[in-house]
Amino acid sequence: MARSIQIKGIDKLQKKLRKNATMADVKTVVKTNTAELTGAMQRESQTVLTGHMEGGKFVKPTGATKRSIVMEIADGGLTGKTGPHTEYSPYLIYGTRFMAKRDFFTPPLNRQKAKFKSDMGRLVK
Repeated sequence: MARSIQIKGIDKLQKKLRKNATMADVKTVVKTNTAELTGAMQRESQTVLTGHMEGGKFVKPTGATKRSIVMEIADGGLTGKTGPHTEYSPYLIYGTRFMAKRDFFTPPLNRQKAKFKSDMGRLVK
């Protein structure tokens, strides 16, 4: 996976959440946002990765990158991970000197990041 997001200060967050919400609520927010991000990345990959020219011939996309974007829930539901698992996905995301970037990772991540912060803020209030 190319990038990851980490939230530090889980102890302070847990103290605040004990007063306002249950850990089950936090796990629901993490799971929901991870699932939404996974779906958004899969949809974005279908719009961005439309095929390429190889030796003067157009090659259709196989869908391997879309299928490799899977979600994982860890740490008892407090950590959600998602992203492409193909070996060549960083080349698609960042580009090379021979190929323009086809970033299907960052736009959905930025949209979901704002929604996740909003959801967590609602729990803490």
